[in-house]
Amino acid sequence: MCGITGIFAFAGKRQVEAAHLTAMRDTMLHRGPDGGGLWISDDRRVGLGHRRLSIIDLSASADQPMTNADKSVWLTYNGEIYNHVALRAELVAAGYKFVTDHSDTEVLVHGYSAWGIDGLAQRIEGDYAFAIWDAKLEKLFLLRDRIGVKPLYFAMPEGEMVFGSEIKAILKHPAIKASVDPIAMYHYLSFLTTPAPLTMFSGVFKLPAGHYAEIGVDGRLKATRYWDAKPGLSTLDQELKGLSDSAQESLLVDGVRSRLRDAVGKRMMSDVPFGVFLSGGIDSSTNVALMAELMDRPVDTFSVGFKDFKHLNELEYADQVSKEFKTNHHEILIDEADMKGYLGDLIHSQDEPIADWVCIPLYFVSKLAKDSGVTVVQVGEGSDEQFCGYASYMGYLDLYQRYWSPYRKFTPTFARKAAAAVAQRLGRAVPKAEMYADILDRAARDREHFWSGATVFWDTLKSRLVHKSAVKSNADYRPLIDSGLMPDSYLELDTFNVIKSFNDELTRTNPDHDVLQRMIYNEFKLRLPELLLMRVDKIGMSVSIEARVPFLDHKLVEYSLDIPMEQKIKGRTAKYILKKAVEGIIPNNIIYRKKMGFGAPMSQWLSGDFGNFVQNSMKNSALMQLGFLDVDYIKMLFDDHRSGKRDNSLYIWTLFNLSAWYDYWVDGSH
Repeated sequence: MCGITGIFAFAGKRQVEAAHLTAMRDTMLHRGPDGGGLWISDDRRVGLGHRRLSIIDLSASADQPMTNADKSVWLTYNGEIYNHVALRAELVAAGYKFVTDHSDTEVLVHGYSAWGIDGLAQRIEGDYAFAIWDAKLEKLFLLRDRIGVKPLYFAMPEGEMVFGSEIKAILKHPAIKASVDPIAMYHYLSFLTTPAPLTMFSGVFKLPAGHYAEIGVDGRLKATRYWDAKPGLSTLDQELKGLSDSAQESLLVDGVRSRLRDAVGKRMMSDVPFGVFLSGGIDSSTNVALMAELMDRPVDTFSVGFKDFKHLNELEYADQVSKEFKTNHHEILIDEADMKGYLGDLIHSQDEPIADWVCIPLYFVSKLAKDSGVTVVQVGEGSDEQFCGYASYMGYLDLYQRYWSPYRKFTPTFARKAAAAVAQRLGRAVPKAEMYADILDRAARDREHFWSGATVFWDTLKSRLVHKSAVKSNADYRPLIDSGLMPDSYLELDTFNVIKSFNDELTRTNPDHDVLQRMIYNEFKLRLPELLLMRVDKIGMSVSIEARVPFLDHKLVEYSLDIPMEQKIKGRTAKYILKKAVEGIIPNNIIYRKKMGFGAPMSQWLSGDFGNFVQNSMKNSALMQLGFLDVDYIKMLFDDHRSGKRDNSLYIWTLFNLSAWYDYWVDGSH
């Protein structure tokens, strides 16, 4: 994994300045401590920058930016292409000459020449974000991997396209000034992150997963979605036809197991030491077990726990797995003091707020791995989303089948609206009823019952928190809307429009999908790429660690999306088919123990002195002077949390991340 950046001055007499490009590139030393490269075209209209974290082909011949023999194609690239050996052989057979020994970067250069951008996108397997300059076409292409494992941001100040692996690189461009996008902020308050292509920075955007964008000398942005996490991408439907229930289960177990083995094996491709983050749950333990099958030395495993709240730890299970597979195990314990000491670096590393407190233990386990000499780790992200592993998912399914569907079918609209109005009044008086009030409000307005597995401020709460009259933006969204990257409905102060855009697309292409497939599709569009994978990328790369996600291998994902709901969660058992698939690979007590989840004791920390610090910090934040947020409502959140009336830790942490981000990146006061 690396850091990429670049500038395309497509209009007028604008030219790329080496000093600007170098400054942009070197904000990302952490992403590429092993070297830095720069290329500027002879006419100084195009410049590409690269910071290198050497993982595949460590030689200088694999340095970037990289070009072809006639210098008509230039590439700067972040990530790994796991099928690069097979693609290289295909290209060699077609007559392409390689100068590197086994660089996957050069495969992209020649692959683009051979197949074009769409052909290349369809052939490569891996986790990647890259930019290609085609001098013959005079076009710049930006591409992000299918799932969204790697980030890619861009901005379009007048006459230029500016891009980078991190927003901090873009902010070094002299035409980009840091300011908040209130529309993105409004949506962030629902999801802990901003939906693509928006970011919290006005005028700075992120390329959605599974897309590539192109821009030529006319300055027109064009976007293409080359992959989407929809059902129907595998042949599973045909394979299951005519089989008995037990035969279907057997087929699915074998199919998941074989694809998972392949996914883990691919991600062991590395010329530097690698390991696994081990929580002791199903996913990380499976990574360890499958890696151990393929290695002739002990797997390096890394775990994190808490000194002050040991009941949240899963270290005993991690220790069991370590002993079972004879790993070289490393462990670190952290506490509130460690968390406080890290906060400043957290805000810097995230770029835009990612209000997931998992970032804190993730940093310390990432640093432990780096300090132990490891550069690449495998992680378990993506398993719960596609196999329905969360208790909350099962709750939403139960709600839908038992109450939601019949309630909407048999209750007249006027009665639903009346019930929603009563429930909202009750919710204000009884905090525990707020969620039910919002559910009834969604039913009354014919809205989706499930928006995301990471919903923070539901609409009924946002109506009390946000002063909508103050939420106005001056950003130019027209290039995004015209390119097809974003519906104009995202600009309305109605976050349901984000979810509706996903549901409408799925209904258009897959009208026979079931409710679980719809939930999973929503997660692959928003929570997974823009929250969970970005926390792994930003925090891991802050200490120069590359994280790989075998459960998100696109061939496994395409297969799992077509598994029928009745098999995926047979007997109302979360993750049923995956649990069956890993039986015999990891111990049964690991498979069937109660899921705890990887978290942090933020509720307890916010109840003490740290809560006072957070409240004072937010009270004095420059963000509060903008009039977006209701300060009395925020005070109530703190008061109710301290008194034990309600656990408001997630609400408070979401708001604190926002205000701390604003003070650091926009106001510059902290």
